[in-house]
Amino acid sequence: MTETPSHAHRYSTVDGEHRHELEIKRSRFITVLRRAETEDEARALVAELRREFHDARHHCSAFVLGPDRTTQRSNDDGEPSGTAGTPMLEALLKGAALDGAADLSDVAAVVVRYFGGILLGAGGLVRAYSESVSSALATAPLVRRERLRLLAVDAGHGVAGRLENELRTAGIAVLGTDYGPRTATVRVAIADDDGAAAAFAERLASLTAGSSTAAGLGTSWVDVR
Repeated sequence: MTETPSHAHRYSTVDGEHRHELEIKRSRFITVLRRAETEDEARALVAELRREFHDARHHCSAFVLGPDRTTQRSNDDGEPSGTAGTPMLEALLKGAALDGAADLSDVAAVVVRYFGGILLGAGGLVRAYSESVSSALATAPLVRRERLRLLAVDAGHGVAGRLENELRTAGIAVLGTDYGPRTATVRVAIADDDGAAAAFAERLASLTAGSSTAAGLGTSWVDVR
């Protein structure tokens, strides 16, 4: 496992599940990428694919978890040591980029190999497993995750819909609106800093003529599409 400082405010991850297949010297390399936020979820993918591709010779895996990518694991599953899991993990660590930095996390990768009868050698295996994951990432749908400050804005039923639309138009992430017996609560997410909070309070006052205020709900990781 590799430890990194805990400072991430955003990162990229795979949006759901994605599959990609390569054939290299008659061997089939089927790569499955799936979003995973825990080790149990990552290992569950391996178990599922062992059942689905039960007649395959190898089910090699790698995963990276956490906003700071603090959990990193790989497994060669019978291939020569260091020829499968490690190059797969390295391909994941190079994947995606925000602001010019590789930032892919919360993703599990499994490469299912059907042996084609031709030995690839250690170097050939490293290249094959690395290329399998890199090629899959090149076509995988990705989503950005950001740590945002959550706020709740109370409004009357008659104005909640308009307020939600105006906030969306202003580029503010609206998570949803909850309607109570007397009032509605519009839930929003903004950048996790005091400057963004002050700017939001000013905009909200302008939109509602000062009739609504925002209450803090803490912070959370949110998908930003």
